[in-house]
Amino acid sequence: MCEADAYLIKGEKKELVMKSVDIVEPEEKGLRLISIFGDQKFLNAAIHSLSLVDHKILLKSIE
Repeated sequence: MCEADAYLIKGEKKELVMKSVDIVEPEEKGLRLISIFGDQKFLNAAIHSLSLVDHKILLKSIE
């Protein structure tokens, strides 16, 4: 499988916000995450980094 888990960086911690992310779409004020199951979540965040080998998407808040 090629999906990844998305984490929001909060200080020194990483909070899991969605598992099995398939699509990351830019929106006017953030990102829309869509899982392989069709679940959607909008975050006021930007991509901090991607680790494709580890299947991780790291996001940072843009409030």
